[in-house]
Amino acid sequence: MPHKANTTGETHAMPPLDYIDGYPVRPGFYNDNGAIHLTEGVSFTIHSRGAASCTLLLFPNKGAEPFARLRFPDHYRIGDVFSMIVYGLRIEDFEYAYQMDGPYDKSRGLLFDKNNYLLDPYARAVTDQRIWGMEPNGKFRYKARVVRDTFDWGNIRSPNISMRNLVIYELHVRGFTQHSSSGVNNPGTFAGLIEKIPYLKELGVNAVELMPIFEFDEMYAPREHNGRRLIDYWGYNPVCFFAPNTGYTSEIETNREGYELKTLIKALKENGIEVILDVVFNHTAEGDHNGKTISFKGIDNNVYYILDKNGDYYNFSGCGNTLNCNHPIVKAMILESLRYWVVNYRIDGFRFDLASILGRNEDGSPMENPPLLQALAFDPILRGVKLVAEAWDAGGLYQVGTFPSWNRWAEWNGKYRDDMRSFLKGDGGLALTAARRITGSEDIYPTEKRGESASVNFITCHDGFTLIDLYSYSHKHNEANGWNNTDGSNDNRSWNCGIEGGTDDNDILNLRHRLCRNACAALLMSRGTPMFLAGDEFLNTQHGNNNPYCQDNEISWLDWSMLKTNSDMFEFWKSMIALRMKHDVIRGKTAPATCGFADVSVHGITPRHPGDSYDDRYIGVMYAGRSTCDTRDDIIYVGLNMWWQPQRATLPALPEGLCWCKAVNTWEAPYYFGTENRIPLHMDSFGFGPRSVAVFIAETK
Repeated sequence: MPHKANTTGETHAMPPLDYIDGYPVRPGFYNDNGAIHLTEGVSFTIHSRGAASCTLLLFPNKGAEPFARLRFPDHYRIGDVFSMIVYGLRIEDFEYAYQMDGPYDKSRGLLFDKNNYLLDPYARAVTDQRIWGMEPNGKFRYKARVVRDTFDWGNIRSPNISMRNLVIYELHVRGFTQHSSSGVNNPGTFAGLIEKIPYLKELGVNAVELMPIFEFDEMYAPREHNGRRLIDYWGYNPVCFFAPNTGYTSEIETNREGYELKTLIKALKENGIEVILDVVFNHTAEGDHNGKTISFKGIDNNVYYILDKNGDYYNFSGCGNTLNCNHPIVKAMILESLRYWVVNYRIDGFRFDLASILGRNEDGSPMENPPLLQALAFDPILRGVKLVAEAWDAGGLYQVGTFPSWNRWAEWNGKYRDDMRSFLKGDGGLALTAARRITGSEDIYPTEKRGESASVNFITCHDGFTLIDLYSYSHKHNEANGWNNTDGSNDNRSWNCGIEGGTDDNDILNLRHRLCRNACAALLMSRGTPMFLAGDEFLNTQHGNNNPYCQDNEISWLDWSMLKTNSDMFEFWKSMIALRMKHDVIRGKTAPATCGFADVSVHGITPRHPGDSYDDRYIGVMYAGRSTCDTRDDIIYVGLNMWWQPQRATLPALPEGLCWCKAVNTWEAPYYFGTENRIPLHMDSFGFGPRSVAVFIAETK
């Protein structure tokens, strides 16, 4: 029988064990949610405010029915917490779930059913989802595995890159390498992504933003359309907030805690690349009243979800339910989840999907100072972690620039996306607005209130057209999704350049490619943190589908053969990233320039006189400050001519001894001029080609 030594060295027998269904048990670790592996057994802890009783179910691996049912004794419950250590269990030999009994009263939001098998909300691994795309046999039930942490992080540390110095690359773990052209040994997996790290380093990005990797069930509601299987490919329907998606592993993992994912994260950090997770805390995969009961509905439905007076689900997420994020119990769970990912997986940042929901009260109304957002902003474990909000939701709450931040949260700048898309395709009346977006959106994020790190700038992301599709399609083409092209955004601000979709017309292809270069240059010359969609750097297409959430096929997978076809575009992106990283003055304010130039100035065809009429489609932005090493003034000018005719613009006069040298010109090849090949201007003006961008750097004559 186990013994415990006291502080005097004496030993005392522990209290006698209880026995349930033949298993020795005793009260567990009430403060540790989930299943905790111990030397001689496992501590199981779960809480419910409304349940009358709770039963632990133990299953054989891949078994449909339990081999043991261990009801928690009444005296094993403290408050709302059930906790029990079960001795004699080998974690390799079983899976587990729960059953809870209690009242059923839909009008009060109580949905207890003692026959439901419930997944542990704090499970560190979910079973029966181990092979991507495989439909389970028989009556499928979500169950969990107990894991142990065997991973050695060594002395690895986070790169700790500031927001102003980040270049974020958004990717889908499966879609990034699943296509046969990827050339990896483990396509569609964490291991496959490891094989692409040399590519990421060559491109120059220093942060990857992974689309959802929390456990989700891609086969939750499979369907067919025109002979093609459609599934939950994107993964924005979380099943569990503590478990990584086992469908993304190259090998079937047993009881090692996220070993392959940790290997990926460690490898990225060793190469100076941070890891940001796209997390979904606004809803769950349980859906509305027609959805499945997986865990939360059967544990405390009226705690975890926002319900109306009739017990029906509010749907601010557009996915059937809305997580009750500012209920103290739910707030604590979300905080514990994020802490877990930071401590156990060394995550560097989180992007919160539909984050405005995280600021809604228990009645659904927006809160001025949401407890959850404040707790995340000041939590000591999360102190150095990036927090990025998608500052809107499907219920109409739009908070770009007004998201509660405590000078801690950054935001996806949706206004940057919209305004720059419109300006870059030639819409009128946007020159000064575009200048504000390029120079840091001070009108949205005033520096004195939000600092320099609030705006995450993007023109494309997973949600919408890819970059080449933005200039190949004037309308979305989502017919393959099976909803008669009614899904996806209609506000794309795109332009097909004269022909909808693919074409062999070289003039149109050249124009499309130039517009893509323009977007790249504008993004990487903008103040704020740039983010772009994986594959945009070599013009990957989704064939006009702006919402391929269900397309686990060539529509969504990156076609790496396009990297060779469009190698010039890849080289341009690589060069623009390198240019941004070389000049600190592009990324944010530096020490003042000794020549007296302002940190930022905006110009028109004539210096110091930006055009403000509807027909003005040219802007010039000049950055000036000390170089990164504080050895000289660093002065850079970017001119954007979105008129369909050439325009000549006069550049600001430079101090004696300096001249403007052309570094970038999207109008004609070579599009980028290396340090040795930059061309000095021999006059004070430059002729910008139609719909083109050029960058100039002040250098010694």
